Amino acid sequence: MPEQQVLVLDPTGSGPDAEHQALRERGPATLVDVLGVRAWSVSDPALLKQLLTSKDVSKDARAHWPAFAETVPTWPLALWVAVENMFTAYGADHSRLRRMVAPALSARRIAPLLADIETLVTGLLDDLGVLPADESVDLREHLAYPLTIAVIGQLMGVPADQRAEFRALVDNVFATHLSAEEQAANTAALYGLLDALIATKRIAPGEDLTSLLIATRDEEGDGSALSDAELRDTLLLMISAGYETTVNVIDHAATALLSDPQQLAHVRNGRCTWHDIVEETLRHEPAVKHLPLRYALTDIPLPDGQTIRSGGAILASYAAANRHPDLHQDADQFDATRRSKEHLAFGHGVHFCLGAPLARLEVATALRMFFERFPDAQLAIACQKLQRLPSLISNGHTSVPVRLRPTTS
Repeated sequence: MPEQQVLVLDPTGSGPDAEHQALRERGPATLVDVLGVRAWSVSDPALLKQLLTSKDVSKDARAHWPAFAETVPTWPLALWVAVENMFTAYGADHSRLRRMVAPALSARRIAPLLADIETLVTGLLDDLGVLPADESVDLREHLAYPLTIAVIGQLMGVPADQRAEFRALVDNVFATHLSAEEQAANTAALYGLLDALIATKRIAPGEDLTSLLIATRDEEGDGSALSDAELRDTLLLMISAGYETTVNVIDHAATALLSDPQQLAHVRNGRCTWHDIVEETLRHEPAVKHLPLRYALTDIPLPDGQTIRSGGAILASYAAANRHPDLHQDADQFDATRRSKEHLAFGHGVHFCLGAPLARLEVATALRMFFERFPDAQLAIACQKLQRLPSLISNGHTSVPVRLRPTTS
């Protein structure tokens, strides 16, 4: 089969729906340009699941991507493939790193956090409640962000006065419109914050996951548990993934409910649950559109006769796969009452997101309490006018302006 023309993905993320449709129309997988790097975008859910569970596909760029050394110095997304943590690990290394974090994020350990999350949401809604009745407020900025940053900050032991700086730097990690130089400076600043956090916790450890990981690292004198780089990059993964993605799900869930009163009526009248709202949001608008990168360890034949050659880069295109017509009828429609809400928003296989129970709990709690407090809330602008985040990775809006208690003139 002749090679397809490479589809250049938009780094500003301005028109994701049309882009994802174009990917699906090009077949199960197609060659794309990701900020100058050629990769196979996989949008067919069956093929994607196959690749995500295949031992012939790795996430370790250093070991299995021939282009790693020449690409990383000039690629804006270098951090996504150069970090040394479970996100980029393969085989036994991945199992070792995941075992250290998994117990702290299990559903059993997360469930007791409900009371703390409800307390945080109550405080944020109280702050919103004192605003003038018809004043527009950014729900992303004043509910989604402060809630998720507070939760992950407490879990990881990030001091409250450092969370805003962490947020600004992590936001830039997902901003794919920045240059390689801008991203390199951002990475250096982010690592500076992480190094300072590690140093502080070594002197004054607390009841948090950062202190636990440091203790695990320091108690193993031979470094078999965590290297210094793995410790720092594991903290980076936990802090960044722990809030940015959850913000996006709250954003899109609230937007869906505010723009379609029928969906909100479904949950209010018992035709679906808040859990259903969360799962349909994850299917319809997953927090991550494309996740770089994986690498073929051998030639991988594709269903349409093409071949991913050994060493080729693979891009998991979750958002396109979630709306594939083979997975769902009327896939472009948000319907919280649909029977099957199967999705790949948290990945699949050994790299399935450890933070899924926490994210689901935060989103469901925030939505339930927000719409109980402000049952008449409305979007302040038309849904079609909401601006997308400048990212081909992160799937959210720059703001979600809402009138909490609209007044009639």
